[in-house]
Amino acid sequence: MTDTTPGFADRNWRYWTEPTILDVAGVPTAYRRGGTGETLVYLHGGGHTRAWTPLHRELAHRFDVVAPEHPGFGDTPRPAAMDTWDDWILHYDAFFRALELDRVHLVGTSLGAWLAANLALYYPERYRSLTLITPLGVRIPDEALFDIFRTTPAEGLDRLLNGRAAAHQDQLAQQDDFEDAIQAFREDSTAALLMWNPRYDIKFDHRLARITAPTLVLAAEDDRTVGNQQARGFADRIPTATLRVLPGPAGAPSSHGMVIDQPAEVAAAVSAHIATAVTDQVTV
Repeated sequence: MTDTTPGFADRNWRYWTEPTILDVAGVPTAYRRGGTGETLVYLHGGGHTRAWTPLHRELAHRFDVVAPEHPGFGDTPRPAAMDTWDDWILHYDAFFRALELDRVHLVGTSLGAWLAANLALYYPERYRSLTLITPLGVRIPDEALFDIFRTTPAEGLDRLLNGRAAAHQDQLAQQDDFEDAIQAFREDSTAALLMWNPRYDIKFDHRLARITAPTLVLAAEDDRTVGNQQARGFADRIPTATLRVLPGPAGAPSSHGMVIDQPAEVAAAVSAHIATAVTDQVTV
């Protein structure tokens, strides 16, 4: 069913579209869906919610895009008992079952890539391909993570987009500074439950080998948020993975926030990977 609560009435930021609300084991889960073609599920990162973004639009030219909002993010509430990765994995298992999604292409960015990797290793038969965009979650002993929980919003955005945040205010700003700050605090609080300590999943060292889907790990040239070794760490641990570094805009280094900064280029990389994966599966 579609939620038509008065809380949506004053939403008019540029990329706002009203979500569909699906009851998933008692959790009213917001998601958006658009486009035609093979089904692609996109899992967002630690923010950038409550919108049908330019990346969604680019992907929808080629795919049937399903873009849910995680519990505790966007317009999906988080039940108090939902506070571990296991809870999220089970939630998405129920979400996929409710929408009868199977053999789909799975794409995740940042925190959403961490989640996508978990889904692909727990349910390896469910996904035709996997794309991890600027992922985090593996343990890199000699590279310290930037502490996203101990920074100002301005510094976080500066690192996210390598100093180019001002050029993307149409995606970053929604209601106003105060309301946006409240929403960001809510989402950061959920992220902290999952990755405050430690900032990695030590089990990934052996579990990622369970992933069987053809996997693209899409890395930034200069990832100032999670560091430049995380993407390589995932690619080294997933037997089916290919690592690709996306060139940045106008000669500048690509960033952790490439899904905001370079949506067309990211969508093209995802599409090329899926085309190769599908062709290989047909010819086997």
